[in-house]
Amino acid sequence: MNSLVKKNEEQSQEELQLVAFFLQGEEFAVDIQKVREVLKLTQITPLPQSLDFIEGVINLRGEVIPVIDLRKRFRIAGEAQEEQTRIIIVEIDESLVGLIVDSVTEVLHLAVSAVDAPPRRLAGTRTEFISGVGKLNDRLIIILDLEKILSTDEQVELEQLQPGPVSEALLGQ
Repeated sequence: MNSLVKKNEEQSQEELQLVAFFLQGEEFAVDIQKVREVLKLTQITPLPQSLDFIEGVINLRGEVIPVIDLRKRFRIAGEAQEEQTRIIIVEIDESLVGLIVDSVTEVLHLAVSAVDAPPRRLAGTRTEFISGVGKLNDRLIIILDLEKILSTDEQVELEQLQPGPVSEALLGQ
């Protein structure tokens, strides 16, 4: 039994599990351990005077979740087809955030050896969002670093969108 546990631990260290999705025909992925759930596009309540890539907030089973449009965040032109559009609920710095993507395709199992470091520079691309580029057969998959999608100032602004605990005085107790 110990050898089986050890073998599974070694395998998990050699393989990444990723949730793959598309933005404007390009394939991206995020670590499955950061993904809480995937939703169909739902009603988003806009917020005045928020960052241009923050679409607003959604109510997810009583919890208010800020939603980011990844197309706008990455400055990708064009419109998503709403039928396939999804919101991926992810954890970023211990907070839940929704990410609007064109479509979610699959859960990938990718060998760590099939992931290259992100390129240092690409014309017009901010590579600090990228943790690596995965190769799977003839596909290149851009693996995002969720912790770097938002700057420190943007994280602070996003945290201000999330309500704190409701006080007893507000509940009338």
